Amino acid sequence: MRRATIPALTSSLALLLAACGAANDATLNAQDNTLDAIDDALVGNTVASAGDPALTAALHDQIMVDPALVQQANDDAVRPPTTPVAGAVAPDGIAVAAMKSVALPAGLRSAPAASNDCPQCAAARRALTLGALARAQGGDTGQCAARLGYSTAWANRLPAAMPLYPDARVTEAAGADAEGCALRVVSFASAQPMQTLLDFYYTRATDAGFAAGHQADGAEHVLAGTKAGAGAYLVTLRPHRGGGTEVDLMVDAR
Repeated sequence: MRRATIPALTSSLALLLAACGAANDATLNAQDNTLDAIDDALVGNTVASAGDPALTAALHDQIMVDPALVQQANDDAVRPPTTPVAGAVAPDGIAVAAMKSVALPAGLRSAPAASNDCPQCAAARRALTLGALARAQGGDTGQCAARLGYSTAWANRLPAAMPLYPDARVTEAAGADAEGCALRVVSFASAQPMQTLLDFYYTRATDAGFAAGHQADGAEHVLAGTKAGAGAYLVTLRPHRGGGTEVDLMVDAR
């Protein structure tokens, strides 16, 4: 009985294996068809993708290459590029070096020697803002300090008698023109040595009829003066880190 069923079982197994193979072939064919459909969609061979202009342009348009930047694509090279990469950070001091080429104003007279009594120097060190520097002067200037508005545009509204130095790099500016005030306060840096700035503002102030007192406390200097009926000015100067001079210029032009 057992010997008679072995061929039958063998035939059944063969049929099952054949059926499984057919099923696997069908599954693989279905997967291939799906992948083909995806490929067609990506390359724009189907109606749906052909109707999408953005996709068609992205797949078929020519790749844009900037010839000026080709030589910078050097990541896999043994040697570095022969020229610096465009847009690199400028070296420290490049602005200072450029400003040193500014021609010095002609006809400057030497500022007088400084006295060692400098209360204005201490007031300038305590002032954390331009407004505080103006308040420290007291009087009408101190009252106008409460009306100061901050904008670098005020640096362009200094009176002609006390302008910015030609190579000035403005860092902050404030001013007030309301209720009888005509106050300008500007902080800037110059590449020139302090003595040049002292001589410049001494010459400009005395040419305009202002007095010019010079005081110093260590490396900090103050040049200040008044003119009857024409307001007052104050220039504080200190060495700039890295070279040059830092200046706070205040002019009350009433």
